[in-house]
Amino acid sequence: MPEQYESEGAISSTGMGGAMDLAVSEGETLEGTPRGPGGTGPAGRPRSLWSDAWRDLRRNPVFIVSALVILFLVVISLWPSLIASGNPLKCDLAKAQEGSQPGHPFGYDGQGCDVYTRTVYGTRISISVGVLATLGVALLGSVLGGLAGYFGGGWDSLMSRITDIFFAIPVVLGGLVLLSVVTSNTIWPVIGFIVLLGWTQVYRIARGSVITAKQNDYVQAARALGASDSRILLRHITPNAVAPVIVVSTIALGTYIALEATLSYLGVGLKPPTVSWGIDISAASPYIRNAPHMLLWPAGALAVTVLAFIMLGDAVRDALDPKLR
Repeated sequence: MPEQYESEGAISSTGMGGAMDLAVSEGETLEGTPRGPGGTGPAGRPRSLWSDAWRDLRRNPVFIVSALVILFLVVISLWPSLIASGNPLKCDLAKAQEGSQPGHPFGYDGQGCDVYTRTVYGTRISISVGVLATLGVALLGSVLGGLAGYFGGGWDSLMSRITDIFFAIPVVLGGLVLLSVVTSNTIWPVIGFIVLLGWTQVYRIARGSVITAKQNDYVQAARALGASDSRILLRHITPNAVAPVIVVSTIALGTYIALEATLSYLGVGLKPPTVSWGIDISAASPYIRNAPHMLLWPAGALAVTVLAFIMLGDAVRDALDPKLR
């Protein structure tokens, strides 16, 4: 009998300290610094989706490379004079279409302007249009989609029909029609056009995420406790439905940069003397045989920028999607 009591006492003692002993035996310190495979953080607390995503992103070489490229592009868009000391609008017709020279590694374009300087300064327009258009699309689509997904009813049906109409409009054709009547030489008409036709994709993503999130138990509990609709939307649903919107917006940013270049190439986007990759590509296309450097450098910069944002979006998607873990 005493032996039986001792064995039972040994077993029951693990109720208080057995879990800690097991954790220590698996190599985890009392501070809980190493994180186990079950998604736990310090002191055994479960990690959030965002901390898990950040941990995965730091280990993803695709994210690191794309983030460094984007950081470089953002820096030179803010301070292009750091790597290009010339004036992108200063041209010398005597040097038109000349190739690489000391101090001018990309050569000259058809007007005798330095291709290197224009390529560097063109980053500012592309990044500005992409970022501002993405913010506008994400904000408008998220608000309308969140309201439609949460309240449903007639508002949801009406917005669904409106989005169907906008999805039926070809983007490039719509740009040719709408922007051809605009005389402004700023970036705002292009940004406004992108927001006008781009919000529908984010709308559908946000609507679906809100419909899924509002069915969770914590939302029903908040409603039972008397929380208002605005509090439920802002405090409970939005933090758990915003991840898909971030993924879609990050990938779309690269396509918006390409869309601005396409519209500028067609002559309805940005117009000279604005420095834009699309304008330079359009001006260089007739000389592709005689002076290919005029086309290759701005086109290459555009391709690298779009690819960097698409790669970043893919990495963020992989990190935020629990199904891919």
